[in-house]
Amino acid sequence: MGVLDAIEEEIRGVAERASAAVVGIGQRWGVGSGVVIGSGQVLTNAHNVRGDQVSVTFTDARTEVGRIRGLDIDGDLAVVEVETGDSPALEWATGGPPGVGAPVFALANPGGRGLRVTLGFVTGIERSFRGPRGRRITGSIEHDAPLLPGSSGGPIVSADGRLLGLNTNRLGEGFYLAIPADETLRTHVDALAVGKSTPRVRLGIGVVPAHVASRMRRAVGLPEAHGLLVRQVEDDSPASRAGLAQGDLVVLAAGRPVRGVDDLFEALETAADGEIELAILHGTEERTVQVRLGEAAASGQDGNG
Repeated sequence: MGVLDAIEEEIRGVAERASAAVVGIGQRWGVGSGVVIGSGQVLTNAHNVRGDQVSVTFTDARTEVGRIRGLDIDGDLAVVEVETGDSPALEWATGGPPGVGAPVFALANPGGRGLRVTLGFVTGIERSFRGPRGRRITGSIEHDAPLLPGSSGGPIVSADGRLLGLNTNRLGEGFYLAIPADETLRTHVDALAVGKSTPRVRLGIGVVPAHVASRMRRAVGLPEAHGLLVRQVEDDSPASRAGLAQGDLVVLAAGRPVRGVDDLFEALETAADGEIELAILHGTEERTVQVRLGEAAASGQDGNG
């Protein structure tokens, strides 16, 4: 058997073993993919779903309306409760995530428009990217198996059809990031599957990155200062109730310098007693505000804290 014949046989074998577990998520706009992980359970990305329900299309062209069972927007994960019928659950791989150079097979069914199976290789490990609201997601698998738009939420699998990761983010041209299907993910997904959505404390602001904020201050002749510039304050949010406003520069959070969005997120996650003190600059005026924090809602915008 030649090399090409062997590759063809491997791809066909993966398709036969795993394709029935791969589903389409959504219809018309905002489509994605997902994977059956148990009877009545589909795993996908949080950015693929809107509201409490979502359309799920199976490989036999059957379409069902699923209910969002558990949601973690910042981790970009969602578990959908839906009638899976005879669609088998994909088995999780054992033995740890694949290393650099390992072959992986990517499967997707963008919006239920047809199954795709591609072959690639792991090109990097322990990569990071930002989730839908700007929080950093770490430990991802980078690979080069080609994927169409709408493939996020679909799996990468091993040659024996076991789940290695969940495709989540496109990285440049021809590279993709997948959340590894390790014990951490499995524990998290098990919690989401029983309705334990992951709340996150938040301010309710949209921010301009620190380096952009510095340029903007220089452009209008303001003194040099490092921090995150508030570009938006959500109505009835912890930030609005504390008096934050568009144009404020957040320079300290819990007494620590804010030189990037990760500094702010870290301060929020470690805030004691649900409160955090922020040092603010507005032009040259300095003030300190005490913010009573709230949990993240089930929707959000990129770069929001």
